[in-house]
This record gives sequence, C-alpha cells and structure tokens, in this order.
Amino acid sequence: MPTAPPPRVPHLRDGSIVAKVGGSLLLLAFTTASFAQHRKGDRNASGYDNANRATLLHTANVYVMADSSTPPITTVAPGHEVVVQQKNGDWVDVFANTDAKDDADPDSKPEFEDPKDSPDPSSGWIRNKGIVGPSTPHGDLILFGAAAEYESQAAHPNPPTGAAAAAHRLYQRVVDYFPDSPLAPEALFRAADIRWQLDKLDISTLPSAHEQDAYLRPQLYDGELRKVMKLYPNSDFAARAAFDLIDAKLCGDWQGLPHCPDMESNVYLKYASQYPGGPKTAEALYDAAYRQGVLVTMYKVDDDQHHSDAAAKNCQAIADQLLHDYPKSDYATRAEAIAFKVAQGIPIYGSDRD
Repeated sequence: MPTAPPPRVPHLRDGSIVAKVGGSLLLLAFTTASFAQHRKGDRNASGYDNANRATLLHTANVYVMADSSTPPITTVAPGHEVVVQQKNGDWVDVFANTDAKDDADPDSKPEFEDPKDSPDPSSGWIRNKGIVGPSTPHGDLILFGAAAEYESQAAHPNPPTGAAAAAHRLYQRVVDYFPDSPLAPEALFRAADIRWQLDKLDISTLPSAHEQDAYLRPQLYDGELRKVMKLYPNSDFAARAAFDLIDAKLCGDWQGLPHCPDMESNVYLKYASQYPGGPKTAEALYDAAYRQGVLVTMYKVDDDQHHSDAAAKNCQAIADQLLHDYPKSDYATRAEAIAFKVAQGIPIYGSDRD
C-alpha cells in the first residue's frame, strides 16, 4: 500500500514531461478580443516589426554566411524566436534568439534588444525551412500541432532532449502570434501547465521538497497559470489551471501525521465546490476521498476512534457524491473501492496486510 499521497502529476522522464490535457483538439469559441488587446504592443520596445518575428519547428543551424559548407556558429532550438532581416533564395538572414530563459514575467521586457544598442552575436543565416510567423497561413494550427507532437514525444520512455521545453515555447508562440485563434486559450494553458510541471520536477529534487509546510519550499512561478484564469475565467482551462495551483498548497511529506491529509482534503473539497462539473472536479473529489481514507488509518494508529469514524463517514459521503455526480468517471469507482476498504477495516495508509 502507498505510504504517501498518490501521484497525480504527469509522468516525468529524463527531465521531460507528459502534460496530459486529454480529449481531442478543440476549436472553442472563446472571446479573445481582450486577450489580443492585452498582447497588443508586446515587445514593441525591440524596434522590430512583429511581421518579421518568427519561430522554428525544428533545430536549425546558424551560419555566418549563406553557405552550409562552413561550420555553424550556433543552433536555434524549436520555439525560440528569430527576427527575419532578409531572404536570399533558400536562405534567411536572421537575428536568432538561441538561449533565452523564461522570465519571471514574460511580458516585462522584449525578447530581443535593438541590435544597434547591443549587437546580437547570434545573427546569421539559416535554411528557409520550418519557419512560422504571424503571417504564415494556418500558422496557429501548425504551431499547435508541432507543440502537441513534442509534448507527445516527451511521454516516451526515452524522450528527445528538450521536448517538453520545445512544446512549451511553441504553445506560447500560438498565443503570441495568433491571439485571436480559437486555439489560443488551450495553447496558453498547455504552455503554463508544462512550465508548472517542469518547475515542480526541479523543486522535487531539493531536500526542502519534503517539508510539510509549503512556505518552507521554493515557490513555484504561477504567473502563467494565473494568466489563464484571468483571461478565461469561466473556461475549462481556468479550472485546470486552478487545479494545478493546488500543488503549491500540499504538504511535501505527510510524515505520518493527520494534519496534512486533513488540510489537503479540505483544499480539494473547496476546489470541487468552486468548479462544479469542471474537467478536474471528479479527480479533486477522489483526492479528497482518498485522504479521508488515509485519515481513518492515521487516527486509528493514534487511538482516536472518534475522528477515525468521522473520517470513514466523510470518505463514504464523498464517494457517494462522486458516484452520483460523475457516474461514468473512473474516479467514482476508485473512490467507491476506497470507501469499501475503509468499511472493511482495510488500512488505506501503510501496510494493508493482516
């Protein structure tokens, strides 16, 4: 039996991520006018015309001249931006952003500085292949599809290096270049979710990750998820973003004490009440039911039969709610199985062997 909360985060392998959103590609009729206005003028301080901005779908070599017989001076990874200066047949002269880090606030400064003030050492020539910009026909579909492909590759046991990061950047380019696209809301969430999960993976390797109290752990950057909630407050993507943010409230390690599963159960129940019928509500209710089942065991170990009995009733009540509200969800049947074990006196936390 598990000795810690059941994992609900996507499977992470070799620094890559499976950011499961589920369902097929949705063309959703969201109102994006406010979002487009929010993005209006982004990076104008760079001095570049937005029409010259573009990104790449693949890793491209940058050459000092339009000649591949010379060694490349650098490479540009998928999703990083280039600014197109001129074209010459099969070649494009660009300023290439090869190693930009995600800012704490991506809107706080331009990705490119004016080359007159600070010459870009990564300027050069690349092949005119796989370049997508704001004027590319069906560019939103192309970028979204390329991002989804990298996201899928990140799910493999041995994913390509940087697949998750490439997916994050390409999803963000959908939003940057095509803010009025019906794909923009989902792209914005997927980008935010991938970054959140990657940051969680980084923090999970630190000793402080096991601290019970969240304030004792490094804080995850939540700006991208909160942007989703702000721009699309009544959407499924806002509900998904809010569910991700619960991670920052959970204990790092229960340490066998009832405080953590009790607190976490209330957090999940509060979420379920705020997002009834949402895409993550059934999962939240299951998480709450599981923790109530854990509390039954913990309180019994502490010889606190009163609270143990109360937790058993709560577990069954949540399972019944799940079965009533989400009868087709696996989370409903899983919660019923937990409630049955609790009723049978089978420990949910620790060893279940008699």
